[in-house]
Amino acid sequence: MDILDSIILGVVEGITEFLPVSSTAHLVLTSQLLNLEQDEFMKSFEIVIQMAPIFSVILIFWSRLFNSKDIWIKLFIAFAPTGIMGLLLYSFISSMFSIVATVTWMVIMGIIFLLFEIFHSDNRYKLESEFEMTYTQAFYVGLFQALSLIPGVSRSGITILGGIWIGLSKELAMRFSFLLAIPTIGIATLFTIFKSEAILFENWELLGIGFLISFIFGTLAIKTFLHIVSKYGFLPFGIYLLLASFLFLAIGTA
Repeated sequence: MDILDSIILGVVEGITEFLPVSSTAHLVLTSQLLNLEQDEFMKSFEIVIQMAPIFSVILIFWSRLFNSKDIWIKLFIAFAPTGIMGLLLYSFISSMFSIVATVTWMVIMGIIFLLFEIFHSDNRYKLESEFEMTYTQAFYVGLFQALSLIPGVSRSGITILGGIWIGLSKELAMRFSFLLAIPTIGIATLFTIFKSEAILFENWELLGIGFLISFIFGTLAIKTFLHIVSKYGFLPFGIYLLLASFLFLAIGTA
């Protein structure tokens, strides 16, 4: 890996972590395109850059996070289903990953987004604030997030759709999904470090560049995503997932 590889992977992780397009699939397939070997340093690098989006969320939603303890309780309640299932099914989930399986679920997610835009109605009352949410609703969002353990299912995508389904406004569903990344990514990262026993910090320059780029583009991605969905809905992401799926399948099986 060189500096250019570090920058490219940082951009990919930063953008795709919050867009509903499966960041894991994009990282893996980008690594393949760059002919990067999945050695111990590469695994360490991916862990480090996946931590950066947490700081993007904290930066943007600072006031909401630290004005009330209630939001943290709801976030950890929402995280619980994913945490429990991830812990119990870690080996099984790891064995599920394949190019074909990942692309298949990307296609399914793309179709779900398109169907959502066609049939969803905004006529009923929607909650607009995290403080209006009940603990039960937070748990339901967490159940949807647990589905993102399936390779190719976007964490942000499935939690946003789940949130809207249970009565949250689009804006609240997106915001809560972003905030939910803090315990989800944070704890998942710590668990990965524990399983791998160590992170190799043999090249601070590459790690630092990747982290910084991921943080910058993660921050931009959140703001861009909010703008796109408020103006166009989820249609662009549904179309993108379908097109990207076939491209990734061609690349992955070439």
